[in-house]
Amino acid sequence: MSLIDQLAEDLARLPGIGPKTALRLVYHLLKGTPDDARRLARSIRDVAERIHPCGRCGNFTEHDLCGVCTDDRRDPGIICVVEEAYEVGAIERTGRYRGLYHVLGGHLSPLDGVGPDDLSVPRLLDRVRGGNGVVQEVIVATNASIEGEATAVYLEGALRPLGLKVTRLARGIPVGSDLEYVDGSTLAEALLGRREM
Repeated sequence: MSLIDQLAEDLARLPGIGPKTALRLVYHLLKGTPDDARRLARSIRDVAERIHPCGRCGNFTEHDLCGVCTDDRRDPGIICVVEEAYEVGAIERTGRYRGLYHVLGGHLSPLDGVGPDDLSVPRLLDRVRGGNGVVQEVIVATNASIEGEATAVYLEGALRPLGLKVTRLARGIPVGSDLEYVDGSTLAEALLGRREM
Protein backbone atom coordinates (compact mmCIF):
# COMPACT_ATOMS: atom_id res chain seq x y z
CA MET A 1 0.00 0.00 0.00
CA SER A 2 1.38 3.43 -0.92
CA LEU A 3 1.88 6.19 1.65
CA ILE A 4 -0.93 8.17 -0.01
CA ASP A 5 -3.33 5.23 0.25
CA GLN A 6 -2.31 4.57 3.86
CA LEU A 7 -2.95 8.19 4.90
CA ALA A 8 -6.28 8.21 3.03
CA GLU A 9 -7.29 4.99 4.79
CA ASP A 10 -6.36 6.47 8.19
CA LEU A 11 -8.31 9.68 7.48
CA ALA A 12 -11.33 7.69 6.31
CA ARG A 13 -11.59 6.20 9.82
CA LEU A 14 -12.61 9.63 11.13
CA PRO A 15 -16.36 10.22 11.52
CA GLY A 16 -17.94 11.91 8.51
CA ILE A 17 -14.93 11.28 6.27
CA GLY A 18 -15.49 8.81 3.45
CA PRO A 19 -12.81 7.36 1.16
CA LYS A 20 -13.21 10.05 -1.51
CA THR A 21 -13.08 12.92 0.97
CA ALA A 22 -10.06 11.31 2.65
CA LEU A 23 -8.23 11.13 -0.67
CA ARG A 24 -9.09 14.77 -1.41
CA LEU A 25 -7.68 15.76 1.98
CA VAL A 26 -4.44 13.88 1.26
CA TYR A 27 -4.03 15.63 -2.09
CA HIS A 28 -4.83 18.98 -0.45
CA LEU A 29 -2.03 18.34 2.05
CA LEU A 30 0.34 17.38 -0.76
CA LYS A 31 -0.42 20.61 -2.63
CA GLY A 32 0.52 22.65 0.42
CA THR A 33 3.98 23.18 1.81
CA PRO A 34 5.75 20.50 3.82
CA ASP A 35 5.62 22.91 6.79
CA ASP A 36 1.80 22.95 6.61
CA ALA A 37 1.72 19.14 6.79
CA ARG A 38 4.26 19.10 9.64
CA ARG A 39 2.23 21.69 11.58
CA LEU A 40 -0.89 19.51 11.23
CA ALA A 41 1.07 16.42 12.29
CA ARG A 42 2.42 18.31 15.34
CA SER A 43 -1.07 19.44 16.32
CA ILE A 44 -2.40 15.88 16.10
CA ARG A 45 0.56 14.56 18.13
CA ASP A 46 0.14 17.28 20.77
CA VAL A 47 -3.56 16.54 21.16
CA ALA A 48 -2.86 12.80 21.47
CA GLU A 49 -0.13 13.35 24.07
CA ARG A 50 -1.48 16.24 26.14
CA ILE A 51 -5.28 16.13 26.11
CA HIS A 52 -7.08 13.78 28.51
CA PRO A 53 -10.41 13.57 30.37
CA CYS A 54 -10.95 15.95 33.29
CA GLY A 55 -10.50 14.15 36.60
CA ARG A 56 -13.89 15.36 37.81
CA CYS A 57 -16.33 15.65 34.90
CA GLY A 58 -14.72 13.80 31.97
CA ASN A 59 -14.55 16.80 29.63
CA PHE A 60 -11.29 17.01 27.67
CA THR A 61 -8.52 19.21 29.06
CA GLU A 62 -4.76 19.72 29.21
CA HIS A 63 -4.86 20.01 33.02
CA ASP A 64 -6.04 17.80 35.89
CA LEU A 65 -9.39 19.64 35.93
CA CYS A 66 -11.04 21.38 32.98
CA GLY A 67 -11.79 25.10 32.78
CA VAL A 68 -15.45 24.59 33.68
CA CYS A 69 -14.67 22.60 36.84
CA THR A 70 -12.15 25.21 38.02
CA ASP A 71 -14.39 28.22 37.29
CA ASP A 72 -15.58 29.64 40.63
CA ARG A 73 -18.42 31.47 38.87
CA ARG A 74 -20.14 28.18 37.94
CA ASP A 75 -23.12 26.92 39.96
CA PRO A 76 -21.98 23.70 41.69
CA GLY A 77 -25.59 22.84 42.52
CA ILE A 78 -26.44 21.86 38.93
CA ILE A 79 -24.80 19.14 36.85
CA CYS A 80 -25.65 18.65 33.18
CA VAL A 81 -25.02 15.08 32.03
CA VAL A 82 -24.03 14.61 28.38
CA GLU A 83 -23.03 11.55 26.38
CA GLU A 84 -19.84 12.91 24.79
CA ALA A 85 -17.35 15.69 25.58
CA TYR A 86 -18.03 17.60 22.35
CA GLU A 87 -21.61 18.15 23.57
CA VAL A 88 -20.25 20.33 26.39
CA GLY A 89 -19.13 22.80 23.72
CA ALA A 90 -22.57 22.81 22.11
CA ILE A 91 -24.21 23.74 25.41
CA GLU A 92 -21.51 26.27 26.27
CA ARG A 93 -22.01 28.06 22.94
CA THR A 94 -25.59 28.91 24.01
CA GLY A 95 -24.20 31.16 26.75
CA ARG A 96 -27.21 30.20 28.91
CA TYR A 97 -25.90 27.46 31.18
CA ARG A 98 -23.75 28.26 34.24
CA GLY A 99 -23.64 24.90 36.04
CA LEU A 100 -21.17 22.02 35.85
CA TYR A 101 -21.03 18.97 33.56
CA HIS A 102 -20.58 15.24 33.65
CA VAL A 103 -19.56 13.34 30.51
CA LEU A 104 -20.77 9.74 30.37
CA GLY A 105 -18.50 8.67 27.52
CA GLY A 106 -21.36 7.18 25.50
CA HIS A 107 -24.81 5.74 26.10
CA LEU A 108 -26.25 2.48 27.35
CA SER A 109 -26.46 -0.14 24.63
CA PRO A 110 -27.17 -3.64 25.95
CA LEU A 111 -27.00 -5.12 22.43
CA ASP A 112 -23.42 -3.83 22.15
CA GLY A 113 -22.59 -4.89 25.70
CA VAL A 114 -22.41 -1.33 27.04
CA GLY A 115 -23.81 -1.10 30.58
CA PRO A 116 -23.66 1.58 33.30
CA ASP A 117 -20.24 0.41 34.53
CA ASP A 118 -18.81 0.84 31.00
CA LEU A 119 -19.77 4.52 31.19
CA SER A 120 -18.95 7.00 33.94
CA VAL A 121 -22.29 6.41 35.69
CA PRO A 122 -20.66 5.12 38.91
CA ARG A 123 -18.44 8.26 38.99
CA LEU A 124 -21.53 10.45 38.55
CA LEU A 125 -23.32 8.75 41.45
CA ASP A 126 -20.20 9.02 43.65
CA ARG A 127 -19.86 12.67 42.69
CA VAL A 128 -23.45 13.45 43.65
CA ARG A 129 -23.32 11.45 46.90
CA GLY A 130 -19.95 12.95 47.87
CA GLY A 131 -21.08 16.50 47.24
CA ASN A 132 -22.46 16.95 50.78
CA GLY A 133 -25.83 18.04 49.45
CA VAL A 134 -24.39 20.74 47.19
CA VAL A 135 -25.84 19.16 44.04
CA GLN A 136 -29.54 19.92 43.88
CA GLU A 137 -30.36 19.24 40.22
CA VAL A 138 -29.08 16.93 37.50
CA ILE A 139 -30.04 17.82 33.93
CA VAL A 140 -30.02 14.71 31.75
CA ALA A 141 -28.99 15.92 28.29
CA THR A 142 -28.63 12.61 26.47
CA ASN A 143 -29.51 12.37 22.80
CA ALA A 144 -33.03 11.73 21.54
CA SER A 145 -32.05 8.29 20.19
CA ILE A 146 -33.40 5.02 21.57
CA GLU A 147 -30.11 4.49 23.43
CA GLY A 148 -30.10 8.06 24.71
CA GLU A 149 -33.65 7.71 26.01
CA ALA A 150 -32.78 4.39 27.68
CA THR A 151 -29.77 6.05 29.30
CA ALA A 152 -31.95 8.93 30.52
CA VAL A 153 -34.49 6.55 32.07
CA TYR A 154 -31.71 4.59 33.77
CA LEU A 155 -30.11 7.77 35.16
CA GLU A 156 -33.43 9.06 36.45
CA GLY A 157 -33.99 5.78 38.29
CA ALA A 158 -30.49 5.92 39.81
CA LEU A 159 -30.56 9.63 40.74
CA ARG A 160 -34.10 10.26 41.95
CA PRO A 161 -33.71 8.12 45.13
CA LEU A 162 -30.84 10.41 46.12
CA GLY A 163 -33.36 13.23 46.63
CA LEU A 164 -32.28 15.26 43.63
CA LYS A 165 -34.32 17.17 41.12
CA VAL A 166 -33.77 15.26 37.86
CA THR A 167 -34.71 17.15 34.69
CA ARG A 168 -34.50 16.46 30.97
CA LEU A 169 -33.82 18.92 28.17
CA ALA A 170 -37.04 20.17 26.59
CA ARG A 171 -37.80 19.03 23.07
CA GLY A 172 -39.96 20.71 20.55
CA ILE A 173 -40.41 22.46 17.28
CA PRO A 174 -37.32 24.13 15.79
CA VAL A 175 -37.54 27.89 15.26
CA GLY A 176 -38.69 28.70 11.74
CA SER A 177 -40.46 25.38 11.17
CA ASP A 178 -43.93 24.90 9.68
CA LEU A 179 -46.14 22.59 11.73
CA GLU A 180 -47.16 20.55 8.70
CA TYR A 181 -43.53 19.47 8.18
CA VAL A 182 -42.73 18.58 11.80
CA ASP A 183 -42.67 14.85 12.54
CA GLY A 184 -45.27 13.42 14.91
CA SER A 185 -42.95 12.55 17.79
CA THR A 186 -41.41 16.05 17.82
CA LEU A 187 -44.86 17.61 17.77
CA ALA A 188 -45.99 15.32 20.61
CA GLU A 189 -42.91 16.30 22.68
CA ALA A 190 -43.65 19.97 22.01
CA LEU A 191 -47.23 19.55 23.22
CA LEU A 192 -46.12 17.74 26.37
CA GLY A 193 -43.42 20.33 27.09
CA ARG A 194 -45.59 23.39 26.48
CA ARG A 195 -45.21 26.31 28.88
CA GLU A 196 -47.32 29.25 29.92
CA MET A 197 -46.87 32.48 27.95
